[in-house]
Amino acid sequence: MLPLSVITLAPAATADDMSGPFGPACSSVPKEGAGSFDGMAKDPVATAASNNPDLSTLVTAVKKAGLVDTLNKAENITVFAPTNEAFAKIPKADLDKVLNNKDQLTKILTYHVVGEKVAKDKLADGSFKTLEGGMLTTAGSGDSYKVNDSAKIVCGDVPTSNATVHIIDTVLMPKS
Repeated sequence: MLPLSVITLAPAATADDMSGPFGPACSSVPKEGAGSFDGMAKDPVATAASNNPDLSTLVTAVKKAGLVDTLNKAENITVFAPTNEAFAKIPKADLDKVLNNKDQLTKILTYHVVGEKVAKDKLADGSFKTLEGGMLTTAGSGDSYKVNDSAKIVCGDVPTSNATVHIIDTVLMPKS
């Protein structure tokens, strides 16, 4: 068991502390319950995401693509998870078209998944192969990181029972 002083100080993590979630949107995560950091850490990634209201569009897409079991059963993966606002940047007609094309949807969603755990310490200048087969890159420092020079990580290093999640503000598109 951790001494009380460690437990009390844990939320006041600094930029040098790589042992917890970071980023401006982390403050909106519930403090307790299934959608909290502690709650999400107990569930596999797709289940954990379903408990976070900011990821409901992603969860709908994952269900439509039939990827819930695939993601929940995978081990040591990283998911770059677009928020509802990220999906809202896509014109509704285009988003509806993708959501109704399982092959295209699967390609886009698996482009957001890396087959290894990618923690904050690997984000400064990273290049990672996605489950879709393409590559994505990360760059940044402190608590400010981008994926493919376009998506900002708004809450990173969120643990689930089988994955590390980096919540991003833009949907990533694989190269055709």
